[in-house]
Amino acid sequence: MLDLAFALKVFAAMFAIMNPIANVPVFLSLTAGSSDAAKRRIAGVAMIGVTIGCVVSLVAGAAILHLFGITINDFRLAGGLLVLLIALDMLHGSASAQHQPGEHELGDAAAEQDVAVYPLTVPLLVGPGTIATLIVFGQTAVAQQRIASLVAGLVLFLLLLGASMFAAPAIGHRLSPRAIAITKRLMGMILAAIAVEMMLASLQVFLKGVIGS
Repeated sequence: MLDLAFALKVFAAMFAIMNPIANVPVFLSLTAGSSDAAKRRIAGVAMIGVTIGCVVSLVAGAAILHLFGITINDFRLAGGLLVLLIALDMLHGSASAQHQPGEHELGDAAAEQDVAVYPLTVPLLVGPGTIATLIVFGQTAVAQQRIASLVAGLVLFLLLLGASMFAAPAIGHRLSPRAIAITKRLMGMILAAIAVEMMLASLQVFLKGVIGS
């Protein structure tokens, strides 16, 4: 059975972290000078990379944690803190050092004339915050039998992200810097709330273990 609230939470979290609106100008700057056909190709390759990154995080995330002896609660707390740092940067209107590449990285990638995988896909879209959030959502969905809701929320977001990237040239002419700034701060608030929820869930498990022992 589809849990609409959970699906919307997944959609909101992905939207806040990847923020298709705020990333449109970044996409345009990385593809400046390219033809429309080249921009469509870059958008297509990037979407394939984002989809693969999301699926790997969901399916193999827990196994990777187990390999390093890390519990989901440990990762939820660390991931929540990382997501909170990204959210705070967004609220202050600055680019997150944890989630976005530096200017020298953008220059090197642009010089190679193919930015679809790096830095567009990684780390701009599929960064540490995205991976951490997906792993936590994946574990929660399995534990609460909400896999269908998780998939629905993620697919809906990926469709929106793909549409925004393919329409980036047209959107870029209609978005003012002020509109982008307001959207970024709004997404920061949503992301901060989700990060706090992640950390509180981990701390509750930890405190139960301490009290129980």
